[in-house]
Amino acid sequence: MSSVILKDLVLIGGGHSHVEVLRRLAMQSVSGLRVTLVSRQMQMPYSGMLPGFIAGHYSWDDIHIDLAPLCVAAGARLITGIITDLDLHKKHLRCDDRPPVRYDLLSINSGSAPSIGEIDGADRIGIAVKPLDQFLPQWQALLEQLHGVGGEKYEIVVVGGGAGGVELALSIQHRLTHLEKLDNVEICLVTAEPNLLIDHNARVQSHLQNKLARQGIKVRLNTRITAAERGQLWTAQDEGIRADGVLWVTQAAPQAWTAEAGLGVDAAGFIRVNEYLRSITHPEVFAAGDVASMDGHTRPKSGVFAVRQGPVLAQNLMRAAAGLPVRKHRPQKNFLSLISTGDRRAVASRGGLSANGQWLWRWKNWIDRRFMVKF
Repeated sequence: MSSVILKDLVLIGGGHSHVEVLRRLAMQSVSGLRVTLVSRQMQMPYSGMLPGFIAGHYSWDDIHIDLAPLCVAAGARLITGIITDLDLHKKHLRCDDRPPVRYDLLSINSGSAPSIGEIDGADRIGIAVKPLDQFLPQWQALLEQLHGVGGEKYEIVVVGGGAGGVELALSIQHRLTHLEKLDNVEICLVTAEPNLLIDHNARVQSHLQNKLARQGIKVRLNTRITAAERGQLWTAQDEGIRADGVLWVTQAAPQAWTAEAGLGVDAAGFIRVNEYLRSITHPEVFAAGDVASMDGHTRPKSGVFAVRQGPVLAQNLMRAAAGLPVRKHRPQKNFLSLISTGDRRAVASRGGLSANGQWLWRWKNWIDRRFMVKF
């Protein structure tokens, strides 16, 4: 890399898209470009392997990308901390109590959080599954707590009936039954929707509903949670649900600081980007993954899209730094989902098609490990 710094590229978040940006910069540096990564953590968990980790199939190291050596390979600075201010006019950001970090190009891949803002007390009760780096230590603490209650009955409520909630409930059940040998824990999956997995076809819904029932996991449909307090959740019908432990896996919500900074956002608060993954209001800003919403291409908030955006984002950041035209990203309309069921089996879902079996888990495991070995 040139010793003369002509431009500064700052990456906010060590998400799935940004690790690919760093990997490509390690292979092909841009002369005169100084790269800085700002991340809350030194190690970044890969969401695709989270259910397998919860179920006990993967170790901590298996599912984490170490950002430090990746930054060294890319010739990038690494700053660990939380963004406290982003000034789009002065083109700098602040992280904790550090001096401002300036940029010419900015890329945001900082993920999302569960949408629990309208649930009274949810910010104080339970564990939010996203951001993943904050969830995992709390999950480990919950496991220790479960071993400390003796034989007393313990109710875990998973709030959210999408693929993430279903995978988590089944993975927890497998872990507690087969590894932790705890038979006093009951799991309940709660969703405000009339069906589980509303983004998937009826065969997938039916198969996983039956799977949950066979594993003894209770399911409550059409149940909107409005309040949370210690040991109990309250529904819109003023019904109390016992909840000794709560895991929030509701729809994704944006992080407030992006809109507060003045970036153009959609109705839900996610950063609006065009087909070049570029902010529609600030062309020097790019965004990818859960934090972004591409105009004209509504897609679910899923790590698979962040992974696929990574190569295009990397190319466009390098081209923008060099003053070259950037290229379009065309997200897939029909995409394959592989939903794990805790027991080294998985369900495939694509449009109206579905399949299930151990072979799908082996395929998913191969895909995930192939992704991780690159880093």
